[in-house]
Amino acid sequence: MLDHIGLPVSDYERSKAFYTAVLATLGIRLLMERDLSDDDGPAGYAGFGAERPQFWIGTGKPFTGRLHVAFAAVDRAQVRAFYEAAIAAGAKDNGSPGLRPHYHANYYGAFVIDPDGHNVEAVSHLPEEE
Repeated sequence: MLDHIGLPVSDYERSKAFYTAVLATLGIRLLMERDLSDDDGPAGYAGFGAERPQFWIGTGKPFTGRLHVAFAAVDRAQVRAFYEAAIAAGAKDNGSPGLRPHYHANYYGAFVIDPDGHNVEAVSHLPEEE
């Protein structure tokens, strides 16, 4: 349904390092970076994806309130790896890896709070492999 999404971050380098480390666990990497700095100051943009940039961060004034972004994981092991990498990168726990049967029987997710206070999730909808 969505082609791409972007969000402003308060500290570009900090957020770029955070997302580079965390999204790597899901096979998502930094694919494109642009420096659009000018007389008004520094302005960086980074696009992450597997084949093309689909998740973007950029220098800007963060939103008021909390955005929720969920990244697809191929299995539960990826969800756990995402969570562990996020916590190691300084994220705050917002729901450790586990089943969320109130969504559906196989909903396995993990939630963290990123450096700007956004709720970031990795989720697998597949049953656990035997």
